Amino acid sequence: MGSSQQPTSFGDPQEISSDNVKGLCLAISSSLFIGSSFIIKKKGLQKAGASGVRAGAGGYSYLLEPLWWAGMITMIVGEIANFAAYAFAPAVLVTPLGALSIIISAALAHMILGEKLHIFGMVGCVLCIVGSTTICLHAPQERQIESVKELWDLATEPAFLLYATLVIVAVVIIIVQYIPKYGQTHIIAYIGVCSLVGSIGVMSVRALGIALKLTFSGMNQLLYPQTWVFAVVMATCVFTQMNYLNKALDTFNTALVSPIYYVMFTSLTIVASVIMFKVIQGGRSLKRVTPLLVGENFL
Repeated sequence: MGSSQQPTSFGDPQEISSDNVKGLCLAISSSLFIGSSFIIKKKGLQKAGASGVRAGAGGYSYLLEPLWWAGMITMIVGEIANFAAYAFAPAVLVTPLGALSIIISAALAHMILGEKLHIFGMVGCVLCIVGSTTICLHAPQERQIESVKELWDLATEPAFLLYATLVIVAVVIIIVQYIPKYGQTHIIAYIGVCSLVGSIGVMSVRALGIALKLTFSGMNQLLYPQTWVFAVVMATCVFTQMNYLNKALDTFNTALVSPIYYVMFTSLTIVASVIMFKVIQGGRSLKRVTPLLVGENFL
C-alpha cells in the first residue's frame, strides 16, 4: 500500500495484511513468554534477596541467581518475538497486546506467588481481552516505509523531537529527585521511568525492525549510520527498563506492577506512535483503546 493511501482497518476482510497477521501471532507468543517471565524473575528476586542485598535496595545479588536468569531468558525470548512483531505490524496493534501478558502474570501470580486476584482483577482481565480484540480488529495500517532514512526523517521531525526531549527531562527528574525519596513507597516512580523510556524504546525497536526487514529483503540498511543510532537508543532504553523494572518487581507485588506498567507503557507508546508514524486519524482509534486501558486499571 502506497504512503498516499488512507490507513485501512485490520478488520476489513479485503484489507487484511499478511504482515499484520504475522505481527499478531508474534505479539501473542511474546505475551505468553513475557507474562511467565515476570513470575520466574520475581521468584528469583525473592530467592536472591533472602541471601543478599535486595534489588529494591540497590543490590545486584540477583545476577548470581540461576532462577532470575531463567526468567531473564524467558523474557528475552518474548522480547525477540516482540521485536519481530514490530517489524511486521504497527505499534498501535502490537503494544496493546501486551495486556495479554498481564492476564498471564496475574493468573500465575495468584497460583504460584499467592498474590490474590480479586473480583475487580477478574473483571479487568475480561476487559483487557475485549480491548485487545478491539484493537486487533481496528488497528490502522501504517505508511509503507522504503528506507531507514525515511524513518530517520520521521524521528527527527519537531513534534517527535519535542516528545523525546520531554521524556528525557521527565526521566532525569524522576531518577534524581523522586526515586531516592519515594522509590520504596510509590510504585509510580519506578514504573514511570520504565514506561517513559519504553515509549522511546519501542519507536527505536520498530525502526530497527523495519530496517532489518528491508535488509533481509535485499535493500541493505546496515550501511546507514541512522540504523546504528536506532540500535544504540534501543539498547539504552532496554537496559534502563530492565534495571527499574527489577526494582519495581522486588519492591511491590507482581499483580500491582504488571497492570500499572502496561497501562502507562501502552498509553505512552500509542502517543509516541501517533506522533512519529501518524497512524491515528480523527481520534477514532483512541476510542478503541479505551476498553483496554480501563481493563488494565481494574487489574
